[in-house]
Amino acid sequence: MDGKEKNVNRMKELVLLLGKASKAYYAQNTEIMSNYEYDRLYDELVKLEEITGVILANSPTVHVGYEAVEELPKERHEVPMLSLAKTKSREELQEWLDGREALLSWKLDGLTVVLTYAGGKLVKAVTRGNGEVGEVVTNNVRVFQNVPMTIPYQGELVVRGEAVISYSEFEKINSRIEEAEAKYKNPRNLCSGSVRQLNNEVTAARNVNLYAFSLVKADEAEFHNSRAAQFAFLAEQGFDIVEYKMVNPDTILDAIDYFENKIQTNDIPSDGLVLIYEDIAYGESLGRTAKFPRDAIAFKWADELRETVLTEMEWSASRTGLINPVAIFEPVELEGTTVSRASVHNISIVRGLKLGIGDHIAVYKANMIIPQIAENLTQSDTLEIPEICPVCGQPAQIRQVNDVQSLYCNNPSCDAKKVKAFTLFVSRDALNVDGLSESTLEKFLAKGFLHEFADIFHLEQYEQEITQMEGFGEKSYGNLIESIERARNTTLPRVIYGLGIENVGVANAKLLCRHFRFSIDALRQADVEELSAIDGIGEVIAGSIYEYFHNEERIEQLEHLLREVNIADEPVEEEGPQTLAGMSFVITGTLEHYENRNALKEQIESKGGKVTGSVTGKTTCLINNDTASLSSKNKKARELGIPVLSEEDFMEQYL
Repeated sequence: MDGKEKNVNRMKELVLLLGKASKAYYAQNTEIMSNYEYDRLYDELVKLEEITGVILANSPTVHVGYEAVEELPKERHEVPMLSLAKTKSREELQEWLDGREALLSWKLDGLTVVLTYAGGKLVKAVTRGNGEVGEVVTNNVRVFQNVPMTIPYQGELVVRGEAVISYSEFEKINSRIEEAEAKYKNPRNLCSGSVRQLNNEVTAARNVNLYAFSLVKADEAEFHNSRAAQFAFLAEQGFDIVEYKMVNPDTILDAIDYFENKIQTNDIPSDGLVLIYEDIAYGESLGRTAKFPRDAIAFKWADELRETVLTEMEWSASRTGLINPVAIFEPVELEGTTVSRASVHNISIVRGLKLGIGDHIAVYKANMIIPQIAENLTQSDTLEIPEICPVCGQPAQIRQVNDVQSLYCNNPSCDAKKVKAFTLFVSRDALNVDGLSESTLEKFLAKGFLHEFADIFHLEQYEQEITQMEGFGEKSYGNLIESIERARNTTLPRVIYGLGIENVGVANAKLLCRHFRFSIDALRQADVEELSAIDGIGEVIAGSIYEYFHNEERIEQLEHLLREVNIADEPVEEEGPQTLAGMSFVITGTLEHYENRNALKEQIESKGGKVTGSVTGKTTCLINNDTASLSSKNKKARELGIPVLSEEDFMEQYL
């Protein structure tokens, strides 16, 4: 095998690896490698392409982002959104200026959204997607914290901005999530999932903000060939604009120092800086490459790396059985603080790093904030993956979901699962019992006070033992019992969420209760097909629900619990004649007569019909304006003999 063939084979490996990482990051909101590792492999691929003169199909150097997922309508951008060439060299930025002025701003780490205004009103919002085609998220952007719905400018205005969730908001949201594996990994993933929700009620609760960073179109406005004038114009329209500084070759290094110092305390996630020429005409005259515009360049922080030694891998079990690996290493100073721990996230990353106790590793802070392992200098690959749960000693098993392998405890009675399960059950969004912290629950479980959820309502029988426990007295015991009595009066969504059914969070619990008209008996009797047909549930969650309600021990314990609580009646309003009662519909694609799918869904539900997310044998019809498309839903409908109707045909036949 000659050198070129060897290089091409390595390029094929890199394209495959980077493609999987990109899919995980953009489409599945998870990570299978660190940003540092992705950048290292990407740079290696670029060099090999330069050496060989070969660029493979699907190379990330010519493809941008990942294809938009199918749950939201797609739309092609009028002006393609390109990536930026990047550098970690300050001197290269200085040379790039070529004696000219430019704007240096934050490169925010969230989700890019393109907003379109007409007649002073927000009419459309589309995510970046793959740069050519994005997802329509207009309804969700309307509930962002700071996006103007009406602006003074009456012409067509197109602006790009970065939707972000602050670190403080990210920590606040994570603090309300009891189980470790359900916590969000970083603000970027949380923001991406929040912006792309099918229900904008969820988006509204996440406190998403948008910072404008580029004006695409405002033909009737005059900017005197100045990017800074465009930013001033956007600020006048009511947008929050990304922070920037005007720089030249003499001032740029000081400006970079300013941003580097500020990132330590900045509440808005950023993964670098962007430099763009102030002179609009000059920048546009430079044109573009296949992937990059030539009027701007991105600067990524040169990660501060420290070598250290891996001393231990801590395996932490959680209530759903996921066992999380956390690397413990000799303490090092990074970005002004001492760090000695870093989450390794899953078995795939553990194996990819070829870790072993005693290995010399390089660590850094992702975006100068989150400790991560950059690389393993030793690569002994000797770390033993536990075969038993560190808490209960029962067998542990590696499972693969998508392309990610993770370790799970198989013991349904694992004490770690019980502690986390009880912690969830008494949490604010469930039964909301004050005075039962995780540490207190651990003590009660150890003493045998608690075996199932209903036992919480009988803790008074242990009054003497509890009042003599450290941290308890007559007053705190009395407060606990009062809180438990208050918790007896609750709602069905709180109970369903509190049961800890795998993959059923607060939103899904409410969704299930509304669908089954707040009847727990109807929910318990539903089969997998009916459950998976509910929009927002799907087969995986449906399987979890069905399995939970067909487990004899759990059913017995649920009966015990229901005897202890008083579930409030939820009014189920009937809106007009129920002409669609018993019918089930699926909506896909873009709509013309309704603002969005939710608007059509609400009308169908007001007439007694159901809207689900997937086509099944029970579907009455599929609503798709592109009736001839080769989409998976159209194909499934044809296979099952389900009619595919345009919006107008549906309205004529059913409304």
